[in-house]
Amino acid sequence: MRTVTRRLALRRADLDGAGCAAPQECVEVLRDRPFVTVVLEHRVRGVTPARQVFETSLHQDGELRQDGEWRFSGIDWPADLRPGALVSVSWQAARDEVVMRTVALDEPMRIDGVDYFHEYDPRVVTHEYAPGTSNRGKVLHAVRRLGRVFDDGSAVFAESDLAARCGLGRGARGSFLLRNAVEQLIREGYVTRVPGSVDSAGHPSYPAVDGQEAAEMLFYAPLIEPAPRPGDAESEEADRRDHWVNGFVRKLPPGAQPSRKQLALHQRAVENEQITDGPLAPGYTFVQKHHRNG
Repeated sequence: MRTVTRRLALRRADLDGAGCAAPQECVEVLRDRPFVTVVLEHRVRGVTPARQVFETSLHQDGELRQDGEWRFSGIDWPADLRPGALVSVSWQAARDEVVMRTVALDEPMRIDGVDYFHEYDPRVVTHEYAPGTSNRGKVLHAVRRLGRVFDDGSAVFAESDLAARCGLGRGARGSFLLRNAVEQLIREGYVTRVPGSVDSAGHPSYPAVDGQEAAEMLFYAPLIEPAPRPGDAESEEADRRDHWVNGFVRKLPPGAQPSRKQLALHQRAVENEQITDGPLAPGYTFVQKHHRNG
């Protein structure tokens, strides 16, 4: 009995809109049925097995009719799934139900302060970032959603394009707000300035490509660290936007090295027992304790 299985990353629109893309192979058989049974097999917060059954409908996305994409609707996704979480969608021709499964991580991971309990696509996690209302949130949104995103979730964006894309306004005031927001993101360790290039269409590259126009880039790399176990008090506060962040070690873009100041700050943090790391490894920098808000 042939089984069709497709693995896809959930988007924010999927989670908010209770939907999911349907494998094309099952559409011809299921499209005319009044409802389709979807079984979701999931481990809540990566621990507790759960099985949910939904009576869903199959419809064609109005915005994607030319592409022929069909979607399930009526899936009440568990609250512990984040944008970028991977789900496998399986269907057998002789059966009426569709089975969806998530895969729990061996250890929960925290990505820029958000806890992930299930396997995920780093590119989608970066791209699906929901900005806060702050100026720094708007700048980070431009870098992560509009920039070039790499397989590991890192991204680059030409700094000269920010003024036109992040919505902070024009003129002297807009330049002032943008400059402060960028410096705050650098100070918080979210982005690093790096030399890159853009092609004739304005697409960014890092490292720079020979023959392309040189351009200063903002390089974003996700901070990935172990998350507290479900139930820990710290885990319940993972998504707070306004809080103090302890000093931490963060990966630099390829070829970059920490400044003398960051090396000194790291050594001081070790001596004061603020962190337990040994010597700063090549290709990493230290971000000192700071206040972070949305």
